[in-house]
Amino acid sequence: MKDIKTCLILLLLFSASIAGCLSEDEEKSELNLQVDYDSLNGTIIESYSDGELISSDIVTIKFDFSKTTSAHDLSLFGVDTNDSRDPIEVNAKEASIIMIDFSEHGIYELSLYAIDEDGNQEDQSLKVKINLRIEWIELSTISPESLMFDPTPSNGGEHAEFIEIESTVENPNQIEEFGGGQSVGITWSIIDEYDDTCQKNSDQVDNGDSVTWITIHFNTYLVHELNIEYDDGQDDINVNQSVSIIYGTE
Repeated sequence: MKDIKTCLILLLLFSASIAGCLSEDEEKSELNLQVDYDSLNGTIIESYSDGELISSDIVTIKFDFSKTTSAHDLSLFGVDTNDSRDPIEVNAKEASIIMIDFSEHGIYELSLYAIDEDGNQEDQSLKVKINLRIEWIELSTISPESLMFDPTPSNGGEHAEFIEIESTVENPNQIEEFGGGQSVGITWSIIDEYDDTCQKNSDQVDNGDSVTWITIHFNTYLVHELNIEYDDGQDDINVNQSVSIIYGTE
């Protein structure tokens, strides 16, 4: 009989300890992190005119923590970009929106979190892909400048999937009586930092006409230059081109 009582007491103590653990876990699980955002992709646009940077449009993503709930009062919300920047945190009693700016292309592994006044914390990981598009214009030139681009992400993350290049050369209509109106032969070339030619393409641009070269480049590990050189002719040309460093959209 004594053994039976001892077993019953041990069983009750064990049941109580399990109930306490379940209750504690259930309480912690009552912190529910929910974050809304409009997109996890974006494109930085850098615009150049005659080789000079005239504007740079960065990407800003808004993270809305307003639907986050907890059994206790919420203390703070935060976003860590896991690069060289410090985490951005806001007092949960005063704000629920965090804006994150991206001025450099790359893939960012973000950590989002909420903390309540009881010290409970809930975390969420998100991957953000930031592409870069360089828009380049030169007018009335006989010596197009080199367009330099660096596909290496400054945050040390994953490299881009590919580089997309579209370059249009226009030979504006010239009046022949004033010595113009000739066709122009040109060659595009993509050259890496070791001075190796990765791709090239040649074409002839008639007076008043334009030609376009579109290509995809898969070396995303070296600094490159996009060059345009004259093969023949001397008429001024207009250059309108773009270089896009692409990390994907999914």
